[in-house]
Amino acid sequence: MIINVGIEDNSRKSIAEGLKVLLADTYSLYIKTQNYHWNVVGPMFKSVHEMTEEQYTELATANDEIAERIRQLGVKAPGGYKAFADLTAITDGDENKDAQAMVAELAGDHETIVRRIRPMQETADKAGDNATVALLDDRLTAHEKAAWMLRSMAS
Repeated sequence: MIINVGIEDNSRKSIAEGLKVLLADTYSLYIKTQNYHWNVVGPMFKSVHEMTEEQYTELATANDEIAERIRQLGVKAPGGYKAFADLTAITDGDENKDAQAMVAELAGDHETIVRRIRPMQETADKAGDNATVALLDDRLTAHEKAAWMLRSMAS
């Protein structure tokens, strides 16, 4: 099927490939955040438990939005653990870490995703893909806020 949404095929496919990376990172961070939500213990339990629930809920919604944008660009979205593992920069979480280490690691993961989003924004902007630029702006804002909140908790 031919897709003609005003974005050149090469640009459209390149943007979708970048979004696949973002989806893998987002899904991996979702799993890690939920892991830490389930397994945090100690004096920070309540605050970390509540914050991670808010964050994994937001990440779940983001996963769907990113995957749908990939499909709108005419590319299949990855959906398996192996596909995500091959694309992500987010490492698995260790549920045996203390709360402080969990929070610091999650903050660093959000910052990693922020750094990976920035070049994608430039690519989408150059291609005139305003919908992807808007999606990436929203993701950048969400990850920067999450990193800030986690860093503030870890201080």
